[in-house]
Amino acid sequence: MKVLVTGAAGFIGTYVVQALLKQQFTVVAVDNLSTGTKSNIVKDTRFYELDITENDLENVFLREQPDYVIHLAAQSSVFNSMLKPMEDCQANLLGTLNILRFSKQYNVKKCVFASTAAVYGNPSILPIKEDSKLAPLSFYALSKLSAENYILLYEKLFNLKSCILRFSNVFGPLQAGGVITSLLDRLLEGKDPVIFDGSQTRDFIYVKDVAAACIQSLTSESTGIFNISSSTEISIQQVFEGLTELTGVRTNPIYQPLREGEIERSVLSNEKAIASFEWQPTYSFASALEETINYYTHIKQT
Repeated sequence: MKVLVTGAAGFIGTYVVQALLKQQFTVVAVDNLSTGTKSNIVKDTRFYELDITENDLENVFLREQPDYVIHLAAQSSVFNSMLKPMEDCQANLLGTLNILRFSKQYNVKKCVFASTAAVYGNPSILPIKEDSKLAPLSFYALSKLSAENYILLYEKLFNLKSCILRFSNVFGPLQAGGVITSLLDRLLEGKDPVIFDGSQTRDFIYVKDVAAACIQSLTSESTGIFNISSSTEISIQQVFEGLTELTGVRTNPIYQPLREGEIERSVLSNEKAIASFEWQPTYSFASALEETINYYTHIKQT
């Protein structure tokens, strides 16, 4: 079976492609390399350097005739979405529409879409379930939610089967700009990290568990919306303290107010995903954090 992966040279995409190849899927990789790195593409994987908003994307579908699509390409910065909402909309909504129209036209069996816990905003009830109130606080979250609605309507109108995966906070090696890797980078350089508030909580999920969820949702008969999370609530302050303990590096963090558009508390129920396609996270936060630290420590030493 052939799977087209958008955003394949990015952080999550790299792990998804590797996991697909390990399970003997044929992979077609698409990435415009705006944030992804070409060296992340596994050797001998068919790669197209292309923006998903371009009409040339049709040539990839025409030539490759993929059976499935895993759509990861996105503008993923909350902060950047607040500064440039038009660019955010073009990448996340119009890009997704391009994927949907060609998937329908070329008879793709199923699409897996990477969405976000940010669509829930600041919830009043925790843990968050898939039918919880939706209240996006940023243009990034709004563009992802809008894309979700187009995907659901495509399934209803055209029977284009889909799984919408609302990721909690994904982390791991190769990530650029995530809260854990940003804090870790400062610690390993002996610099004082900047912490925005610190009391806000997140549900951190390791990237290898996310890659497994993408594949298991793809091959499952299940469709719909699913939270992909560890279902564990951890504060940014606790993350900093854990990194400090594991690295042995002592610093004086600089505390600043919470930024506009940021969520105060977040933890997602993952029960539906576990029940629907027999997925569950296999990495504890501690083991995933240790693996991430070991990776970046090795990079700094070489």
